Amino acid sequence: MSYFAHESAVIDAGAVIGAGTRIWHFCHIMSGAIIGENCSLGQNVFVGNRVVIGSRVKIQNNVSLYEGVILEDDVFCGPSAVFTNVRTPRAAYPRNSSEHFLPTRVRRGASIGANATIVCGVTLHEWAFVAAGAVVTRDVPAYALVAGVPARPIGWVCECGLTLNFVADAAVCAECGKRYEAAGDSIRRRF
Repeated sequence: MSYFAHESAVIDAGAVIGAGTRIWHFCHIMSGAIIGENCSLGQNVFVGNRVVIGSRVKIQNNVSLYEGVILEDDVFCGPSAVFTNVRTPRAAYPRNSSEHFLPTRVRRGASIGANATIVCGVTLHEWAFVAAGAVVTRDVPAYALVAGVPARPIGWVCECGLTLNFVADAAVCAECGKRYEAAGDSIRRRF
């Protein structure tokens, strides 16, 4: 076994788990899940059937990833972040098959704060940052910082996570020195 799983973790046959991944107390990984290399799944993480997790992903305690969720490489999920997969759930009218699940994609490098809720069917683009407690109901642009209920853009962040301060249409990260330029309603990194 090229990954670590705590003895209390339940890993169903057929789950694919990459080398160097660490799975902690009371996690449950279902049979169709795919988890990349060097990930960390904190206590009480649930990974549903057909969930795809890239490499170097950090998932903090008490996060449930239901069918339809895709986390690309280098994603961070804070404690108790919530993902849904059915937009109109009803106990009396079950919608619990993959034909009812709306896909949710979290692109490379995005971060989701503690207790944030990600409603199904949205995409968090590269390096987006969702503040703690936010409720995301629509797509989040690359590098955008969103907060509130429902989540709204309140600024831009660097790939290293610091808030960017634009002067005219340009910004330089105070910590890592990466450069960005405004491009309409979005920003892009300058190389």
